[in-house]
Amino acid sequence: MIRYALGRLTSLIVSLIVASIVIFAVVEVIPGDPAAFMLGVNARPDTIAALRAEMGLDQPLVGRYIAWVTGMLQGDFGVSWTYKTPVSSLIADRIWVSLPLAVYALVLSTLVAFPAGIYAASRRGSAGDTAIMGATQLGVAIPNFWFAMILVLIFAINLRWFSAGGFPGWADPFAALKALTLPAIALALPQAAILARVMRSSLLDMLGEDFIRTARAKGLTRRQALWRHALRNALIPVLTIIGLQFSFLLAGGIIIEQVFFLPGLGRLIFQAISARDLIVVESVVMLLVFTVIMVNFIVDLTYAAVDPRLRARA
Repeated sequence: MIRYALGRLTSLIVSLIVASIVIFAVVEVIPGDPAAFMLGVNARPDTIAALRAEMGLDQPLVGRYIAWVTGMLQGDFGVSWTYKTPVSSLIADRIWVSLPLAVYALVLSTLVAFPAGIYAASRRGSAGDTAIMGATQLGVAIPNFWFAMILVLIFAINLRWFSAGGFPGWADPFAALKALTLPAIALALPQAAILARVMRSSLLDMLGEDFIRTARAKGLTRRQALWRHALRNALIPVLTIIGLQFSFLLAGGIIIEQVFFLPGLGRLIFQAISARDLIVVESVVMLLVFTVIMVNFIVDLTYAAVDPRLRARA
C-alpha cells in the first residue's frame, strides 16, 4: 500500500507541475494588454509602461512563472490587479460559497442516484428499470444552465419559494442553504443521472459474477445476494465517479454561479477574465486543479484500500 501511495504521489506532483505550466502559458496568451485595458484607450504609452512595471509584466515569462509558483508554495497567491487585495483573501471569501455548493450538489446527486441505480439493477428489464433509464438519459441530455433557468422560472418567479439569485452569507445558515438549493439541484441533476447509470451497470456486472451464483446456489434470493455481496463490490467504480463528480462540481459551476449571481470561485474567475486580472485567473484555476488532483489522489487510495488487486500490481 505504501509503494502504491508513493507512486500515486509522484504522479500527483508531476501532474501539478505540468498543470501549472499549461495554466500559466494559456493565461498569458489571452489577447489584450492588462495594463492598457485597466488604463483605457486614451492612456499614454509611458503611463502604460509604468503600470506594466508595477504589475511585473515587463519581466521575462520564465521569471514571472518561477515567482508565481514560488509564491504559491509559500501561501502567497499574489495581489489582484483589479481589487488591490491579496488573491488569497478573495479565494477565502469565495470558496465558502463554491465548496458548500459542490458538497450540497454531490449529496443530492448521491441521494437520488443510489436508490435509483439499485432499484433499476434489482428489477432489470421491468417497467421501473426502463423508466429510470429513460429519466437518466434525459438528465444527461439536459444542460444544467437551462435546467437552472427553468427552476428559477418555476420556484422563484411563479411559486416564489426561493430567491432568484444572490447569497445572504452564513450568518443565517438556513437562509444560506435555501439560497444554494436551486443551484445545487441544477448541478446535481446530470450528475445524478450519470451516477445512477454507473451504479446500475456496476451492480449488474457484479450480479453476473461467480461468487453471486455461489451465494444464490446456497439459498440466497437475488435481492439478498445484491444487498449482502454485490453492492459492496459494485461501489468500487462508483467511488471513482463520485470523486470525479465532486471535482467537476467544484470547478465547473461557473455558469450556474452566473445564473444565480452567486459570489463563488466560478464567478470570480469570470470577472477576472473580463478584467484581464491574470494573477487572479492563474491562482484560482491552479487552486481548482490542485483540488481536482488531490480528490483523485484520495479516491485512488480509497480504491486501493478496497481492492487489493491494485496494491498487488504496485
